[in-house]
This record gives sequence, C-alpha cells and structure tokens, in this order.
Amino acid sequence: MRWWCVAVDEPWSWTPRPYLGVWVLCLGLAVAYALSVRRRRRAVSGDPAGAQDVVSGRQVLWFVLGVVFLWVASDWPVGSLGAGYLASVHMLQYMLYTLAAAPLLLLGTPEWMFERLLRRTHLRGVVGALSRPLVAAVLFNVVLIATHAPVTVDTLRTTQVGNFTLDMIWLGSGFLLWLPVVSPVREFRARSAAARIVYLFCAAALIPMIPGGFVAFSPQPLYGTYELAPRLGPEGPSALGDQQFAGVLMKVGNVPIIWAVMAVIWFRWYDAEQRSSRRRREVRNLVPSGTAPPGTAE
Repeated sequence: MRWWCVAVDEPWSWTPRPYLGVWVLCLGLAVAYALSVRRRRRAVSGDPAGAQDVVSGRQVLWFVLGVVFLWVASDWPVGSLGAGYLASVHMLQYMLYTLAAAPLLLLGTPEWMFERLLRRTHLRGVVGALSRPLVAAVLFNVVLIATHAPVTVDTLRTTQVGNFTLDMIWLGSGFLLWLPVVSPVREFRARSAAARIVYLFCAAALIPMIPGGFVAFSPQPLYGTYELAPRLGPEGPSALGDQQFAGVLMKVGNVPIIWAVMAVIWFRWYDAEQRSSRRRREVRNLVPSGTAPPGTAE
C-alpha cells in the first residue's frame, strides 16, 4: 500500500486503492479538532454561556465537510487519476483543495481555536501580512501559475513526497485565498463587503482565466506526465483533449463558486443595510417633532 498518490506507469484499474497517508492526515485533523473542542469545553465548564460559545453545530458541519473534500481530492480515485493519468482531474484536484476543502476548514474553525494556533506557531504577524487582499491575490495566482507549469508538474508528480508537497501547497494557497473573506479572526478579513467582492472577482475569477487560456489553447500537450500516461481505455480522452478540458476548468470552472459567494456577500450586505435603515427610521419616528434625538446637543 502506498502512503500517497503518485504517477505510475501502469494501466488504469478501477480496483480501489486507498492511500494510508491520506487517511492518516484526514483522521488526524478530525481527532485534533475533536480533542481541542473537548479541552475547551472542560476549560469553560464553570461558565454556561462560555461553554455554549465553544463551537456551533454549523461550524462542526463545515469542518467535517472540509475534511471530506480533502479526502476526496487526495485519495483514490481522484488522487490517483490526477497524479498520473488525466490533466483534467489534476485541475479538479486543485479546485477541490482551493475552492472547497480550504474555505470549509476555515469556516469550521472557531475563533478561539484559530487564535490558539496562531499563538503556538507564532505566526500572527505573518498571517496578518499574508491576509491583506493585494498580497493574498498576488501570491495565490503566483502559486497557481507555478504549480501548473509543466516543469513543476512533471517533477513533483513522479514521487510520493513531491505529490504530497504539491497537494499541500494547493491547500495552503486555498487558505491564503479565503483568509480575507472568511477568516475565523475578523481582523484578517477585508474591511467591507465591496472590498471582499472585488478581491474575489480579481483574485479567483478574473486572473486565473489567463493561464487557463494558455493551457486550453495550446496546440500540443504541455505535460509529459499526462501525455505519456496509459490511456483510460479506447474511449478515453486523448492527451491534448484532456489538457484542453483542464484549461477550460482553470478558466471557468471556478466561476459558479466564486460568483455564488460574491452574491451571498452582496445580499448579506444589502440586508444589513436595509435593517440599519429601518432602525434609523424607527428612531426618527419615536422622537417627537422639534425635539433633538437623545445624545445630541441642543
């Protein structure tokens, strides 16, 4: 049993092949999360209000879903196909790490847990600097381009350590992308809804279209790993057709997710503005005509 996925010169088989390292990583994350919540509840057991604020059911659900997407992206069959058979599944893995696993894990992490992690690792200053929208946008797309360069893919996909490194870089870049939007610590988020929307549009929807276009419209295969890989039977896609589909995924595959998130941010901002406007009108209606509102100078 291999511990992580790797490109192999073997005909593709649908026989399940679990990877020990993937299971250890996912179970380790789940156990660490559960133990941390348990210790926190014990620490605030004397404070009923504090005990209720340890973690919500929604946060637990987000974290579990994040671990599930991490497992799906890393283990058989997605991990195996992406490691050495199909460039399109390689791109799907990237999207699962950056657009599903990373934001869900962040959403599922309570603020106190994230703060504790920052204290123990002494990374508050680093995370604060990296979570600035401009910095995060630039670095996220640098990682996108660097990790999809043919020399990077053909080098890292050949070993288990290299493949693991590539996957973890993608997961880390996903955290970087979403910190200004859904960071558990509010101070690391972009300050306004408009800033978050513009950031997501530029960093995750607009800029990735450029390298995606190069991959999709290349007249020849770019990746030796997938060009020389055994085909998935006579009906399987050609190396060039597979690569073109991978480029299309890079260009527009993230659009539904990013635009859905931007819509949620906008509607929440609009709803908050409407509620605030209604409260101001109610206050004005309660104040008698000709009387200064409470707290104002005569």
